[in-house]
Amino acid sequence: MFFQNMLIAARQVGILYIMVLIGAVADKTGIYTEGVAKKCTDLLFYVITPAKILESFFTLEYSRQALIGLLIAIGSGLAMHAVSAAGVMPFFNKENPERASVYKYASVYGNCGYMGLPLVDAVVGSSGVFYCSAVIISFQIFTFTHGVWLMTKDSGKGSAKFDFKKIILNPGVLPVFVGLPVFVSGLRMPSLVLSPIESIAGMNSPLAMLIFGAYVANTDFRTLHKNLKILGVSAIKLIAVPLAMIGALRLLGIGGELGATLTVVSATPSANNTILFASKYDRDTSLASQTVAFLSFVSILTLPVMIALGTAVLN
Repeated sequence: MFFQNMLIAARQVGILYIMVLIGAVADKTGIYTEGVAKKCTDLLFYVITPAKILESFFTLEYSRQALIGLLIAIGSGLAMHAVSAAGVMPFFNKENPERASVYKYASVYGNCGYMGLPLVDAVVGSSGVFYCSAVIISFQIFTFTHGVWLMTKDSGKGSAKFDFKKIILNPGVLPVFVGLPVFVSGLRMPSLVLSPIESIAGMNSPLAMLIFGAYVANTDFRTLHKNLKILGVSAIKLIAVPLAMIGALRLLGIGGELGATLTVVSATPSANNTILFASKYDRDTSLASQTVAFLSFVSILTLPVMIALGTAVLN
């Protein structure tokens, strides 16, 4: 059963990474370059991903169990980020601040949006997207508080002030505030509203993977051998964090679609925000790009194993 589940998960992950490969080839042939991908990132971030989240709230039938699951997903996301943030503190302290902050950020924050949503959609379905949106809320809360502090401490410029508006007023959280009342009320959206949202949402997985492929194609791996601590980041983010999540879910008796969603999200590679934050706060952007790209490649192997393990343990 374990190997059967692993093969099923590997197939879903493989489908997504074939799209990544197509994006990389498109970049190298000049059809879809990194510059175009950067412009498409805003389209994905501000339009398509919110549509995907809204679709999950608008199409999932209300039940008390689903609402409880949503609250558990938020709590689990908060706990996962809190434990990861605390657990990574003893590591990488001998590195200079520009590199240490990148290593630590990449160890804590997973790609629960660009990578998590497509994966959960493929493995679990629309209910998984519904629960994944709750984890995105916890991601936003932590990344604009702890994440900002992590990237600015020891910078010599003082820590940046937390902008709590960004925690709420962002494309990952706003759709939840719009969709949640509709979900709870049981209101059914008319096709005039739902159809365009579903059509736009359908672009989420392919566009996210094509964008990522263009970024990977422009990552310099020639100096990777000088950054062996990336292996440590891989061990923390791709192995330790999902194993801890699976163990906690087992102890709490959480399984089914919710357990599968939380397993997938916890096993995702480092967030693209690692690169964005490194650039914004004058950290080592080259190291950030290498780390995100390397973990994404390694996750081709680790994701199916963790998903299959989670399925075996939690069901």
